[in-house]
Amino acid sequence: MTQQYLRNLSLVVADPAGKGLELGALRCVFETHRGDTQSPNTCDVKVYNLSADTANLIYSPEFTQLSMKVGYGAASASGKPPVLQSIFQGSIKQVRLGREDQKNSYVAITAADGDEAYNFSALALTLGAGATASDVVQSLIKQMATAVASSPTGGSAGQQVTQGYLPTLNANQFSRGRTLYGLCRDEMRDFAGANDCKWFIQDGAVELVPNTGYIQAPPVLITPFTGLIGTPEQTQNGLELTVLMNPSIKIGRTVQLDYSNINQLRYGTDKESTLLNTLLAQTSTKLSPSGTYYVMKAEHSGDTRGTPWYTKLTCLATDITLGVASVGGAAVTPPFPSPRDAVPRY
Repeated sequence: MTQQYLRNLSLVVADPAGKGLELGALRCVFETHRGDTQSPNTCDVKVYNLSADTANLIYSPEFTQLSMKVGYGAASASGKPPVLQSIFQGSIKQVRLGREDQKNSYVAITAADGDEAYNFSALALTLGAGATASDVVQSLIKQMATAVASSPTGGSAGQQVTQGYLPTLNANQFSRGRTLYGLCRDEMRDFAGANDCKWFIQDGAVELVPNTGYIQAPPVLITPFTGLIGTPEQTQNGLELTVLMNPSIKIGRTVQLDYSNINQLRYGTDKESTLLNTLLAQTSTKLSPSGTYYVMKAEHSGDTRGTPWYTKLTCLATDITLGVASVGGAAVTPPFPSPRDAVPRY
């Protein structure tokens, strides 16, 4: 994405069947929060100066889904519209009517990605002997999708979830049966921990990513010519950088930073900081010699009638010389441990 001008936004609020309103031509101010944690991603958007009838229609229970796509460029000579890519898809949790001043009113919408599947899906299931890890995760995702239809917040209006990226899992068969009981999110968390993975829902897809790996896809190139703004900042939470809004950047994938200037973190100089400095240098503040980084957080913010149109990233260094399935080698620096974790407890 080298020509990042002529902004385009598609904002659709729809019923469970996908029929709804396109609001992208109006003034929209929005923020999306996306990360590789299991908590649902969220979106907050304000749409300005709607007619009273349209505002009341959005406020009614009819519309339950929200999707947002962005892109750049104008329609082609043949009239073909520019290509837009998703930056958020989820279910509407709250609609608020408000007024900024005497001239400007707004409808504020808060949405969450996979909220029903995360908060309200439960199961009581037994898998017989001979089942595999793949059978477990597929059963959990299937139950999440089924439970959406009976969630207490939306009835049949909940956001549907599907299976997203899955790493290569252990193919060994269980010698005994296995019981899955309780909330699906708890079982998924236990399953991910047992398989050295993290899990999250992104655009309605349940994805698992190895703690020391990433989703195998071509990295997105980031340079001052492809949208890098300012100078990347090394922090205790990882490398933070801001780019012009780029919908190609997804959680769990990688970016290629072709830029050598990075503002580096100042470590503590007191004796008590010695251990912390070592841990930081080995994990979250580690810089990638190849410039390849794992995307841990991607937060989009924009205003279709204003200046903001950014994607803020928090990344971890990635070693692309190691295969993601390498035994004993970390393709991604592991999550930052607490000081008590520095000493083995087993």
